[in-house]
Amino acid sequence: MNWVRDRMRKLGIRDVDLEESFARSSGPGGQNVNKVATAVTLRHRPSGISVTVQESRSQVVNRKLARERLLDAIESAREARRMAEVAKREKERRQRSPRPAALKRKILESKRKRGDLKKQRAKIGTD
Repeated sequence: MNWVRDRMRKLGIRDVDLEESFARSSGPGGQNVNKVATAVTLRHRPSGISVTVQESRSQVVNRKLARERLLDAIESAREARRMAEVAKREKERRQRSPRPAALKRKILESKRKRGDLKKQRAKIGTD
């Protein structure tokens, strides 16, 4: 569990930011899952990210798994946000930079050719 604490510290997540709740699991496990609240829901209040784990018959194991999955979800959300910011910056950079002169000439030439082709089309007259 030490490496989970180290990972939480690295991500800047505190225990007070986590909200933990327990419920009865479903599925196999017999009397244990019917009587003991082994399903764990862990929510990170600042980001609103929530995970629910009910894989094991043991609440302790489910709590550990929930912390690991929550940290994975927070990391992937932060990475996605970072990638979106990078993509936005790149898009703005591309929009601001002018087209190279050779490319602009090539585009204008193809437009001229297309215009000439359209002018050569015969008009259909109504008699």
